Amino acid sequence: MSEIKVLNIVDGENTIFSQGSDQYIIPLYQRAFAWGNDEICQLIDDIYDFDADHYYLGSLIVHVNKDGKFEVIDGQQRLTALYLLLNYLGYSWGKDRLSFECRERSNYTLNYLLDKTGDNLFVNTDDEDKIEESLREGKKHIIAKFSVKEKGNVIDKDTFREKLNKVKLFRIEVPKHTDLNRYFEIMNVRGEQLEQHDILKAKLMEPLKGDKIKQKAFAIVWDACREMNCYIQMRFSPRQREALFGEEWNSSPDFNKLCELLGKNPTDEQSDMIDEQSDTTDESTTKLSAIEISKRQSLEQKYEGVVKEGKNVRFESIISFPYFLLHTLKVLVDDNKELSLDDKKLVKTFDDVIKNKYNEDKESFSLQFIECLLKCRFLFDKYVIKREYLSDDKDGKWSLKELCVSNSKSKKSAYYNDTTFDGLSFDDNLKLQSCMRVSYTSAKVMHWITQYLKCLCSDGSKLSNAKDSIESIAKEEVKKFVQEKDYMQGVGTPHIIFNYLDYLLWKERNNNEKYKSLDFGNFVFEFRNSVEHWYPQHPSGGSCAPWEDKENGKYLRDSFGNLCIVSREINSRFSNASPVSKKTNDAAKNGSLKLRLMSAWTTSDDIWRNDGYKKHQEEMINLLKFNMD
Repeated sequence: MSEIKVLNIVDGENTIFSQGSDQYIIPLYQRAFAWGNDEICQLIDDIYDFDADHYYLGSLIVHVNKDGKFEVIDGQQRLTALYLLLNYLGYSWGKDRLSFECRERSNYTLNYLLDKTGDNLFVNTDDEDKIEESLREGKKHIIAKFSVKEKGNVIDKDTFREKLNKVKLFRIEVPKHTDLNRYFEIMNVRGEQLEQHDILKAKLMEPLKGDKIKQKAFAIVWDACREMNCYIQMRFSPRQREALFGEEWNSSPDFNKLCELLGKNPTDEQSDMIDEQSDTTDESTTKLSAIEISKRQSLEQKYEGVVKEGKNVRFESIISFPYFLLHTLKVLVDDNKELSLDDKKLVKTFDDVIKNKYNEDKESFSLQFIECLLKCRFLFDKYVIKREYLSDDKDGKWSLKELCVSNSKSKKSAYYNDTTFDGLSFDDNLKLQSCMRVSYTSAKVMHWITQYLKCLCSDGSKLSNAKDSIESIAKEEVKKFVQEKDYMQGVGTPHIIFNYLDYLLWKERNNNEKYKSLDFGNFVFEFRNSVEHWYPQHPSGGSCAPWEDKENGKYLRDSFGNLCIVSREINSRFSNASPVSKKTNDAAKNGSLKLRLMSAWTTSDDIWRNDGYKKHQEEMINLLKFNMD
């Protein structure tokens, strides 16, 4: 059975970190301290605002390792925040009461704090580079919380200390021979804090426990890759970045080079790199605390990589980290669609692959996977679209950019250029990928990303082959549509048919005289998720005559020639208006390219219903057929 002990956070002058000889260690598979201002302030508020004889802060789940230390399985963020909070309030304890496995910078910072209680932020020290930034920021948030007036007053420290004497924590020891991987799974099923990718990380690191260098390198790469909304290079320390990606930060990475670096420099760790997604323009900084602004400014000065394109820029990945893990797995085992893209089955999917193909050599699988993950992430950042947001842009735009480096006399600076495709059209690639993104909106069906990454990872593969692989997936549904000749599917017509047709129309914008006058150049793919009847199914208020004609039992108004894809907002604005009425709506001028053609070629409601939709459909189907070879 598990042993449960109730711990006092503070008991007189003693604290949870000075009671007895207890020592807590954060295992390598756990991520580093990541609590920000919101979480830390909530912790302080919860303690300060309670009004009862006792307040239970939650549970700390631990496993006693062979050295007698408490290995923290769950609750490490709260425990580390308490360390910073109690340090700020002036409590003291011996070194190494809390430590991070193989994270020297974090350990140095925790021990350094012991002599720096109160408001001391240890600035202007000779060993600035040894400080873990996330821990320093945690203490800054605490200082700010106790300094800012809320409800007319600042938090009274003496009252807060008194309340801490009533705060308790459950420490739950799991049995000594517990299968921790299995325990993680149980916690996850019960809805505890661990996410599936945290469980998976622990599972994959377990076979590497005999080689601390490789295990540490694995953790560094994993933690870097999990941050999907930035470029992977910026998630490594300067030495690691150059070892992995070369002096220009743009070479295909080699996991073994990171291992070599860690072997030579055991204290070199992954650190909080520049958040090149940060937005520090005058307009936006009014929403940030002074501490957050100071953090971003100091990071810019320290790591020299913030991106300035006149305005600050941030990016947003089209998939989350669990889905990226699944795509990488499919690339590694050369799978197309057999393995599920279901983040809810992340651990099970990996378990099945390991059991069927790598059960006798789990260490080999872990190393192969982390190498593949690093390579895929580098290629993903460079060649797969994302959303790009400038500091004054709320909607963002589709982006295909690669990280570049400029060298000055004193430092290197990162900036972004449109990705180079070696002779291929950048615009074609951007349009094709955005076409796929808005067509397959669920991450569970984005198999095109797997195919694309497989081509990019293949030795000697050409980018043209990678682009062709995306087109081949797009054409699967289109070929079926053309071959079956069922052109009266109405709102059931697959969205990829409309979007791929728009892609082809856009490519033909300069080759067809009829298209040149319609300004196709400003077209962008958007999330248009509603299929609209240009001539309405149920005309409103006698706007036009009902169209009840059928062919083979199907309504002609459901013909592809009378359909277009629009956003739900536009669908509502169009309502059941007539084609001529819709033609006057500005939405028709900036909508899908098929919609623009329908609008341009509509002269009257009757002409469209009797003949116009047929001519339009024939032309569009012919364009699709011509591009199916």
